[in-house]
Amino acid sequence: QVQLAESGGGSVQAGGSLRLSCSIRGLTYSNNCIGWFRQTPGKEREWVALIQTRYETTTYADSVKGRFTISQDNVDNTVFLQMKNLAPEDTGMYYCAALMGAGVSYCRGTRPQSEFSDWGHGTQVTVSS
Repeated sequence: QVQLAESGGGSVQAGGSLRLSCSIRGLTYSNNCIGWFRQTPGKEREWVALIQTRYETTTYADSVKGRFTISQDNVDNTVFLQMKNLAPEDTGMYYCAALMGAGVSYCRGTRPQSEFSDWGHGTQVTVSS
């Protein structure tokens, strides 16, 4: 069973930075798609960034492109989300999720969230103006 645990959330002022971590246990494939998603107040949960774990290809939502960076540590099975130049609209609960057995062409932002079978419990990010 895959288990994901997010950490690193907190409160920052606009323009600040945070680094989120997603610790992953129980992955059985080398080809996986790990994503960061967020639930902001009044909006549906949206994808933020994806990484294909074997080839380390990355994809970003337009709203975070150039400010957020997704990366991984294969030794510790951890996926990071480095967030810079944060804005109040980035406030929300951030989740990581796994889509196992996904190749590069399958690890896209258009992939339905329902296909991500395993989710963490989330970490809160609050950005004040």
